[in-house]
Amino acid sequence: MHAWDLAGRVAIVSGASRGIGREIAITLAQAGADIALVARDQAKLAEVQQAVQAQGRRAIAITADVTAEDAAQRIIEEAVAGLGGVSVLVNNAGGNSFMSPVQSMRPSGWRKTMLLNLDSVFALTQAAIPALVTSGHGSIINVASVAGLRGAPLMAHYGSAKAALISLTQSLAIELAQQSVRVNALVPGWIETDLTEFLRAEASAEQGLLGRVPMARWGRSQEIAQGALFLASDASSFMTGQSLVMDGGLSVLP
Repeated sequence: MHAWDLAGRVAIVSGASRGIGREIAITLAQAGADIALVARDQAKLAEVQQAVQAQGRRAIAITADVTAEDAAQRIIEEAVAGLGGVSVLVNNAGGNSFMSPVQSMRPSGWRKTMLLNLDSVFALTQAAIPALVTSGHGSIINVASVAGLRGAPLMAHYGSAKAALISLTQSLAIELAQQSVRVNALVPGWIETDLTEFLRAEASAEQGLLGRVPMARWGRSQEIAQGALFLASDASSFMTGQSLVMDGGLSVLP
């Protein structure tokens, strides 16, 4: 079997109805994986399900809010029942919808950001571990952000959540290394999706962001999906606890 071949494997992709999650789901399906798609928007999820099935793979749509208290266990149970197991978990659900200095940030905004970007990952990962161990070649991919690698002024809430996610990735990698489960972080830079639309809406803000990117452009969801395929497959079989940064060179600048 080719190292990039995912035939016979089952992947759960959260936040799969749009953007990076949608592209990851389709890319993993093209490599041979069956996909359990998780998101809140049932209609959009059905569209992605059809796109995955068009690749000749099985797909189930699980409509769920990953921040709900009982969501994680239900997601894993439905994936196992519908597709026979779990070998890849892509914790992609997350995002940020506002910018604010810490001094004037509402505590509710801080808590909501942590719940979506960190707490939900903990819950879904914890629920998935037994199935990932049983698979014999489990891979957990936590989608973080360059905002978690350095100071993120006006986005301290989001940067802190993603920095914590990278730390969780490293700790989990050590804990699960002897159980044939690898854990890595996928770290995108500024990617052109609807989640970054609020940053692109204002020309001065967009210019300020891209002015710090050596490649001087937004990244594409399809590019990030290729990184996810690498981390999901045996092409990265000796890689765990690492952060795969795909940011157009942003993080190498001082």
